[in-house]
Amino acid sequence: MSTDGGNAVQLLVLVGAVTLVPALLFCVTGFSRILIVLGFIRTGLGTPTAPPNQVLIGIALFLTIFVMAPTFTKVKTDAIDPLSRHQITQTEALQRGQLPLREFMFRQTRTKDLALFVKLSKRPRPKTRADVPTYVLIPAFIISELKTAFQIGFLIFLPFLVIDLVVSSTLMSMGMMMLPPVFISLPFKILLFVLVDGWDLVIKSLVESFH
Repeated sequence: MSTDGGNAVQLLVLVGAVTLVPALLFCVTGFSRILIVLGFIRTGLGTPTAPPNQVLIGIALFLTIFVMAPTFTKVKTDAIDPLSRHQITQTEALQRGQLPLREFMFRQTRTKDLALFVKLSKRPRPKTRADVPTYVLIPAFIISELKTAFQIGFLIFLPFLVIDLVVSSTLMSMGMMMLPPVFISLPFKILLFVLVDGWDLVIKSLVESFH
């Protein structure tokens, strides 16, 4: 009976851990930055349903796996493999597993954002990274990711904005006030994006932004 009870508890813990996977995906990886930037591309082009949400989420998911592959590999090597061989306890595996993720988050987190949440937590000023609790690091990392994503989004919007302004000014000068400029600018924006190989440029910039 005790064995069955222990297995039931482990199963319950496993199910609870699985439900946290989406939250962890958004909060401790580059998924949010990638998805937001892809959303900016769609908005800048003026095609609210192309690519559809499912496609954008799929692209963001696999790009996240690509970007996070070195970190995930280190987690597997340092924590999961020793745990599966019963060389370390679950507590030690958890401690080892979070170290590569913390290292990744520290690289992407701005000092200003980290200092903000250290101040809000009313903790003494940390002397080393090890002194920064994970619950303080994660929100600082999220804020930094949002800022980076919006900075990239701003740069993406600029060429599309120029096209919209040129088309709008041209239509006004021709007296075509009743024709929505978006009908004319949309094909030009799509053409520009295709000619400069926009997806390649954006994906390359996104991946390099994590290095």
